[in-house]
Amino acid sequence: MFKKSLLLIALPFFTFPAVTLAADGPTTGQLQSAVDAVWVMLAAILVIFMQAGFALLEAGSTRMKNAGHVAGKTILTFGICAIAFWAAGFAFAFGNGGSLIGFSGFFVNGSEEQAAQVFSSLSFSDVPISIKFLFQLAFAGVSLAIACGGFAERGKLIGYFIFGTLFTVVIYPIVAHWVWGGGWLAQIGMQDFAGSTVVHLQGATAALVATILLKPRLGKFNREGKPNQLPGHNQVFSVLGVIILWIGWFGFNPGSTLSAMGDGFFGYIALTTNLAAAAGAVAALTVSWLVFGKADIPSMLNGVLAALVAITASCAFVEPGAAILIGALAGSITFFTAQWFEKAGVDDPVYAFSVHGIAGIWGTLSTGLFATPELAAKVGIGGAGLFYGGGWHQLGVQALGVFGAMAFVALLSFLILGILHMTTGLRVTEEEETIGLDLAEHGVYGYPEQMKGADAHTRDAIVT
Repeated sequence: MFKKSLLLIALPFFTFPAVTLAADGPTTGQLQSAVDAVWVMLAAILVIFMQAGFALLEAGSTRMKNAGHVAGKTILTFGICAIAFWAAGFAFAFGNGGSLIGFSGFFVNGSEEQAAQVFSSLSFSDVPISIKFLFQLAFAGVSLAIACGGFAERGKLIGYFIFGTLFTVVIYPIVAHWVWGGGWLAQIGMQDFAGSTVVHLQGATAALVATILLKPRLGKFNREGKPNQLPGHNQVFSVLGVIILWIGWFGFNPGSTLSAMGDGFFGYIALTTNLAAAAGAVAALTVSWLVFGKADIPSMLNGVLAALVAITASCAFVEPGAAILIGALAGSITFFTAQWFEKAGVDDPVYAFSVHGIAGIWGTLSTGLFATPELAAKVGIGGAGLFYGGGWHQLGVQALGVFGAMAFVALLSFLILGILHMTTGLRVTEEEETIGLDLAEHGVYGYPEQMKGADAHTRDAIVT
């Protein structure tokens, strides 16, 4: 009896907080905004974590004497990108302006007053502007990481400082504004949901220009011009890097909804993204097996990444079956283009243009073929593709976007890198390249115990 009485007395004290919370708790709109903010922040973290994937992939795909440098420059370039994008890049990309460039929102302060006044292109989402900035910064950082892949094993460290800053301020944000910031490509309905062109093709085009200007690595081609194999030093690192990138892509594509509420469309985008990646892996390994007579693991890794790059534009516009086809074709095409570029005398150590460029072109064009009218209407961008009753219009828009972006990035990259080539120089000396950039640029090898056999006289001369 005593226990029952005590329970009756205590019951109001336990129920009072619940009643109070029910009366004064968040509204549905506030709850949606909070959930969306957490989701986009998580997506931003996933995309930023892709830098770890690039570090492992690129370090594993290059030689031991350059491993520390290749991994370390990933941190450097993201740091440069973060400051430059905060100061000017984000404003040029998403600030209010004209059809070519934004003109407002420099030095992002995170205030909603600034967001309401100058970032109308992002006003469709209630996520705080500080989180939107971090999410878009992550994308810019990925594009710059791809671009810097063209410098691998022979580029000077100073090139990352200068080109990294200018790429983030005057190249990447311009095309981003055209497509995502209300620019001329957005106005004609270009479909690039998460950046096959904006992120990947831009970075790959800059990487190709750098690769051409830097010329091949020492020993890559023999006197007859035939390519020699310069295998990476750690295939396990490369595999781990691709796994991290694959996981990071679940922030990249689904996160671009900027919302986790409603009908859960981000889950559908995750589905198409994953199916494409799986198809790219299987297709690329199979093709390499048929061509080489052996199942080539690096080709499979490139197939995964190529498929992810391709589905990035179309993930919100296509059905699952089309996603598998897009991914399989991306993995297969990338295998053959990588071989072709090498035979043509282009030394692309991490296959940046084949994986991110060729696949970026295919992925952007694929929406013009496979976009369904229902999904195009749901996203609210463009129309149906050729195979779904839309005619040639959307495919033409996609092709124009690809051509315009490539021409712009190639021209500015050639101008900037050409000036660097004639002034500070882009490439290290033959002596420095021979002993490796770990020692030449940083004074210590990434694998000091394994590299004890390096020429002590040359090493000491360069360090001092």
